[in-house]
Amino acid sequence: MHLKPATRRWIYNLQREYELEDHHLRLLILAGEAWDRCCQARELIELEGVTIKDRFDQLRPHPAVAIERDSRIAFARMLRETGLEVEGAEPPRAPRVGGRK
Repeated sequence: MHLKPATRRWIYNLQREYELEDHHLRLLILAGEAWDRCCQARELIELEGVTIKDRFDQLRPHPAVAIERDSRIAFARMLRETGLEVEGAEPPRAPRVGGRK
């Protein structure tokens, strides 16, 4: 899998805790990709700063700021679509393995 090790562990742990259908796993992989992309953008922003100078020597937002924002939104949406983010979320949560609460 192309995800970072911590993201792969997160998905693996969710697979162990919940009875996930194929579409849940696909959504979690998309969420993991968005999370990794968000972290990658955050690292670049920390390294290069929130702003850059354009060809006219004017300050502009670093392109990674938009990538980080869009990735955060995508992560939240994918997680919401799985129904795993909070107890009682709509759509209903996937059942836990063995009926545990």
